[in-house]
Amino acid sequence: MAVDVVQRLREYVLTHESEQWIEGWGWDQNKWPEPVFPTAADLGRDPLLKGRAIALSRIDGHAAWVSPAVLALMGTLPETVDGGSILRDAEGNPTAGIFIDNAMDLIPRPPWTEHQIKEYFDATIRTALSFGLTTLHDAGSSPEHISFFKAQADAGKLPIRLYIMGLVSSDEYWGAQIPRLVDYGPQGRLNVRSVKLVTDGALGSWGAALLEPYSDKPEQRGILRQTAEVLAHIIRKFYEDGWQVNIHCIGDFANHLVLDIFENVLLRPDASVYKWRPRIEHAQIMTANDLERVGRLGVIASVQPTHATSDMSYAESRLGSERILGAYAYRTLLNTSRLNIHSPGGGVLPLGSDFPVEPVNPLLGFYAAVTRLDTGGNSPHGSGGWFPSQRLTRAQALKGMTLDAAYAAFAEDQYGSIAVGKRADFVVLDHDIMQVPVADILNTRVVATVIDGEIMYGQLKV
Repeated sequence: MAVDVVQRLREYVLTHESEQWIEGWGWDQNKWPEPVFPTAADLGRDPLLKGRAIALSRIDGHAAWVSPAVLALMGTLPETVDGGSILRDAEGNPTAGIFIDNAMDLIPRPPWTEHQIKEYFDATIRTALSFGLTTLHDAGSSPEHISFFKAQADAGKLPIRLYIMGLVSSDEYWGAQIPRLVDYGPQGRLNVRSVKLVTDGALGSWGAALLEPYSDKPEQRGILRQTAEVLAHIIRKFYEDGWQVNIHCIGDFANHLVLDIFENVLLRPDASVYKWRPRIEHAQIMTANDLERVGRLGVIASVQPTHATSDMSYAESRLGSERILGAYAYRTLLNTSRLNIHSPGGGVLPLGSDFPVEPVNPLLGFYAAVTRLDTGGNSPHGSGGWFPSQRLTRAQALKGMTLDAAYAAFAEDQYGSIAVGKRADFVVLDHDIMQVPVADILNTRVVATVIDGEIMYGQLKV
């Protein structure tokens, strides 16, 4: 609840008194006793916080909560924002301090310093390696961050593989703003050959773009962050220039719109879905027809199993009893996939975490995929899991986190499985997650993380 956030901010300020701008991440009003958005006033009452510029991103990154000091810096705000919204009080004043999707661009956050970028990078890599990750797909890096990664690669200082999706917030084509890098650097660990686009918002903040109104807010259908015409033009241009397109889609309208655009591109005589490998990030809510179409077209549905278990407490109230059947439908997405990368079972369904939206530990995603339960073993449908027909087998989940993820990064011939001639990237665990009782999956620990045959975390006794 808001009072807990204020207490954590107080604790931070006491050890960082000189900081005038404070940024944070992770609040979720859906998990509070009263599931309503907080207000700017909540961040201005405490004497220690009063007058400080504070901007806190919601857990999904699609809304921001700011303090009165930030509102004062922003001055007069627009009445409307294309692809976003500003929450207002009963009198229509924007004093709520909540900015959703494109409206977040109005917040005058100071740019990160090189020291901040390095600090966050080092902490992220240490954490990722400790949980057994050997490759990170970064779904949205600015040109400035890509320059930092390139400098690290030039110096041979990338402890982990990075598959970077460039991201620039613009309605104009921006492909020239990012470098194209393939197996770059002396370690060959940096790849920049794809871009990230964003179609809609998130379900938790009623921003996911839906074909029909929200069941719990019938006056809303969500937000399209760019028009259909702009998206179609940009996607076609990225295709023509040889960039893989990865596009955020949560709502069924967003997914339908992007599948229409992808299908039109793939009808071109020169088009090859294998060479282009278009990805929909999240593929969270789809109609039955689009669940079939995404597989038929060969579009990659890149999903995050912990989204299902994080959202299951409120998703059906947002969507209703019929529409929810096409949401978080991971088994259906895998069954309809017609992609085959020379492995038993066929189909491609990359599984990720969406960190920092969800915890980075991949075993949480593995557990969620095979159980559809929260970490306490519960779900709205009981101990058998939330919509249990959408559970994956352990073999399917493991493949989704390894070989399928490698395919989504054009790297299935380099890593993703242990085979002669592939890079020696692997993790050693203290339990066999393919055999232990499901509850013990969450008790599994990383013994060692190995990249290119070098131990990057832990130790091995040989």
